[in-house]
Amino acid sequence: MSDHVRDLESLREATDRLLTAVGKLDNAAVAAPSRLPGWTRGHVLAHVSRNADALVNVLAGRPMYASAADRDGDIERDAPRPQPEQLADLRESAERFLEATSVDADWSRTVELRNGVTDTASRVPFRRLIEVELHHVDLNIGYELEDLSADFTRREITFLADRFSGNSTVPEIAVTATDGGQWTTGRQDGDVISVIGPSADLLGWLAGRREGAGLDCDGGLLPVLPAL
Repeated sequence: MSDHVRDLESLREATDRLLTAVGKLDNAAVAAPSRLPGWTRGHVLAHVSRNADALVNVLAGRPMYASAADRDGDIERDAPRPQPEQLADLRESAERFLEATSVDADWSRTVELRNGVTDTASRVPFRRLIEVELHHVDLNIGYELEDLSADFTRREITFLADRFSGNSTVPEIAVTATDGGQWTTGRQDGDVISVIGPSADLLGWLAGRREGAGLDCDGGLLPVLPAL
């Protein structure tokens, strides 16, 4: 089974979890703050819906977003909607993405995302899975980083470690999960800083979701990571 097929199956399951959870919210809950600074839960839901459509564009060879301003404007426009509209959009946009992945295509082709970032088409389903899973956590409705599968957590740590690898603003860091897994990231010169802890806390720190209270750092304070 290819990675993108496996990831699409995981994505369907994650999307169903998110839809079930959002279906239990009311209008007041959707309008309440999320864990992301300055964003309500409505902002998070609007972002997840518009991301699905943006990744349809990517798979079709179109720009992911018309512009950064359009992306932000769409989220602000859609954030105040009541729960039924948010839920319907979340479901329908997810269906559009899955439909776009069901056509015959060359999954080894290179696609372009935002800001000139490129990747293979086969990695797009995992990128969508990241959006669904982490933003479900961001909603602060009872789904936590510890609820993510061990496989997803390891792969997302690997994804983020690769993203920061070679970044001149990040010191060389040896990342070790006490529940299994080792990674290196950063600029790979000078002294190596060791960061150790549970994989959920490591993911939270690398993804900017936690400050790292559950992590041990032999260099004292945890290194400051660039915003994602």
